[in-house]
Amino acid sequence: MKEKSCWQPRACALAGIDPRVYRRQPIRPEDRELREPLRDPSGERRRFGYRRLHILLRREGWALNWIEARQSNDPGDRLQGVALYRIHREEGLTVRKRGGRKRALGTRAPMAIPQGPNRRWSLDFVSDSLSDGRRFRIL
Repeated sequence: MKEKSCWQPRACALAGIDPRVYRRQPIRPEDRELREPLRDPSGERRRFGYRRLHILLRREGWALNWIEARQSNDPGDRLQGVALYRIHREEGLTVRKRGGRKRALGTRAPMAIPQGPNRRWSLDFVSDSLSDGRRFRIL
């Protein structure tokens, strides 16, 4: 834009972006002070998500809500606007989903058809319930 001396709104329109997006430089607050206390309990307990870690950090004295965080014993405005969820994700602390049920590989062989009487015997369970609601099974 500067080399061609093009008007900024026109250049943004040609590029297909909003001029406000081009001008605005996002300023992300410092969050180094929160990363270490967030990493400590999550290393001990891998199944804790960011919401449970939020509760633990509040017990340690951090003034937090889900999005913003700041140290409560410091009257200054440090760590304002720090996204707890964003930091949790960037640090790689997200809880991994557990694997599903393992499926049998391949196909099963079909049952052989008996060639005569008394060639195959099978057991069968019979299940019923008593009048008081208890269930029982017999062979």
